[in-house]
Amino acid sequence: MSSELRRQLREDRKPLVGISGATPHHAQLTEAAGFRLFFHSGSQAAAHIMGMPDAGLMTLTEATDNIRRICQSISIPVIADCETGFGNVVNTTRAVHEFITAGVAGFFLEDQTFPKRCGFTKGVEVVSISEASAKYRAACAKRDDLDPDVVVIARTDSRAAVGGSVDEVLRRCEAYLTCGVDMLMVMALQSREEMQRVLEAFPEVAIYINASSVKPALSTAEYEASGAAVYNISISKVSQLMMEAFLRDCRERQADAFNDFMETQKQSKLGTFSYLELTGFPAVLDIEKRFLPEERLAKYAGSLGEYDPRG
Repeated sequence: MSSELRRQLREDRKPLVGISGATPHHAQLTEAAGFRLFFHSGSQAAAHIMGMPDAGLMTLTEATDNIRRICQSISIPVIADCETGFGNVVNTTRAVHEFITAGVAGFFLEDQTFPKRCGFTKGVEVVSISEASAKYRAACAKRDDLDPDVVVIARTDSRAAVGGSVDEVLRRCEAYLTCGVDMLMVMALQSREEMQRVLEAFPEVAIYINASSVKPALSTAEYEASGAAVYNISISKVSQLMMEAFLRDCRERQADAFNDFMETQKQSKLGTFSYLELTGFPAVLDIEKRFLPEERLAKYAGSLGEYDPRG
């Protein structure tokens, strides 16, 4: 998948639009909708997988297990959140090894202190440029050993961090580009003007902009005109808000709320049990057909069900 990600970055219309989420099912929904790039969000994974805040609490092992399942569940590239490398340069080297062998096509590594926190949460602190640069060099060295096509993205949280500024963002981006990284990722820029200042400072560099702090939110046309190489849309945030709104209605109206909602979805190609199709139940049937005697397959004709993997 790493070569496919590089092909997209080289050949496809910019900006690339990726969907970010936290779970294999988020990734499967993304691919089924026709998107060709999935972003693993460490912040959303902490919430969905652990039920914990994005405060450096998810371990490397927990993160890698989830990322491996995501990569195995889809056939499109995955860009993963490598946090701070889960420690110093030694920890970063191991983290990169684990992420690449899990199947990622690319990953971003941030310059926050450890333990880190969500980049849009007050209290963010960043390490020195020299410490961050050492991690990026270590990450690129391990990448080169394992799969030179994997895309390494240097993420800076220095705009919203303690003492942060756009000048500091520019200074760090310039330094990080000397470490062998392929892309830059800039967090928490505060305005369209700040975005353009960063993008114009590095016109030949692929930059992934997370513009969640820019208000009002950027339109599709603005992203397309910006010069950014990549941006993401969070399926996790959408699902959380939609589920919370539904649950408030459900708390008041119980079954009627569910029935009314399902009526609004009649034109959807996804039904109540569509997750069984999306997660690969037809492949279970294929295995049964190949390896079980014919009489064992009679269970499909002799039983009832809302979902039939035979189609």
